[in-house]
Amino acid sequence: MQLQMKAVEEACKELYIRALKVLPDDVKAGIERLNQGESDARAQVVLKTMITNIAVAEREDNLLCQDTGLPIYKVKIGRNVQLDGMELKAAIRKGCERATTEYPLRSSVVHPITRKNNHTSCGIDMPAISIDFCDDDEMIEIEMVPKGSGSENNSFLKMAIPADGINGVKAFVIDSVVSAGGKTCPPTIVGVGIGGTSEQCVAMAKRAATRALGSVCSDEEGAKLEQELTAAVNKLGIGPQGLGGDGTAFAVHIELAHTHITLNPVAVNMQCHSARRARATFTPDGVTYGF
Repeated sequence: MQLQMKAVEEACKELYIRALKVLPDDVKAGIERLNQGESDARAQVVLKTMITNIAVAEREDNLLCQDTGLPIYKVKIGRNVQLDGMELKAAIRKGCERATTEYPLRSSVVHPITRKNNHTSCGIDMPAISIDFCDDDEMIEIEMVPKGSGSENNSFLKMAIPADGINGVKAFVIDSVVSAGGKTCPPTIVGVGIGGTSEQCVAMAKRAATRALGSVCSDEEGAKLEQELTAAVNKLGIGPQGLGGDGTAFAVHIELAHTHITLNPVAVNMQCHSARRARATFTPDGVTYGF
């Protein structure tokens, strides 16, 4: 399959806009589930307000939140897909820029030293682009995640040691959620990376935080720990928007990798209740959109 870069550019523009306006069905269902099980009256009001905001954004074709976030594009390339990697990255960047300037969207991207905003949502190594590969024969998938600063600011890494044990991992995750409090606009998805190198660990936490609700860690021990930590986090009483209640998190998601015998790094990255994402899938039959 020969991938057309103009189609990629157009899709990446569309993905950014779609992700900012329409929440995935699994997230909507997650908010409704927490609303049904919430015992705190004030938390119920907050959750109902979130549900109303989601409905109004879709009805009025408007943004879910004014923070357009840091643009993240995650690419999976199947077998027998022909493309130029540099052209692919350029097309993604151009689509991101066009979404910002043509829609128009507020650019949240600035130079880290001068704080200058080019009003394109682009800059040095931005948008963030990750590329991986999959077993599908003729397919390329591009997922767009706008990551707001409220959630991204609450990112944590600990280079733990084996002596800390699994209880040290659990304590770090819980302490991170407590430290974040209401700043992440909960209910959140708490992404946890365990193992690997320091940069792998942080990347795994981000991948976990942006997974679809209902997905489960592929490792059996990781899946068990997800359930345990989800229950523990929701006993903290932080609640929706940090105002108290049962629903502090939709879920805790875990990704892990084997690591060094003297290490056990753990990272936490959170996603806010507006867990935005959108996906385009290219096949020989054309492009389809989804979540």
